[in-house]
Amino acid sequence: MIDAARLATTTEQWVADSESDVVWAGDFEGRRGVRMRQTVRDFTTVWFDLGERTLGVEALVLPLGPEGSHEVFRQALVRSHGIRRVHFALDRHGDLVLMGRIPRAEVTEEELELVLGEVYDLVERSFRPMLRALGSSPASS
Repeated sequence: MIDAARLATTTEQWVADSESDVVWAGDFEGRRGVRMRQTVRDFTTVWFDLGERTLGVEALVLPLGPEGSHEVFRQALVRSHGIRRVHFALDRHGDLVLMGRIPRAEVTEEELELVLGEVYDLVERSFRPMLRALGSSPASS
């Protein structure tokens, strides 16, 4: 089972790795975060929240605001199908995020890398189509 020290060590190793896209790792408001470079946008920040029984994962995809877009929601539902570690969700502000919860007993360094890779891939494949849909679709009420 992973603990806070091991999570910190793992994320710092990502920053130190010259082949990694992770450029920052640190703690903020009780969560561990990493920032990784993306090709579709400058960066994505992934937050890890280590709880007693689970590791929570969250990354902002698009700020939607109160109106959102039916097409963005449709795309999120379609893209969430078949994903194992994270899924699209709306956060408490109504923004589109990738979110996941993994039992701590299953969290290894390899699993952390797989989670980070899944977030990276989903942002790469989803960001531009969703951004286009947000700009071209009628807003929902």
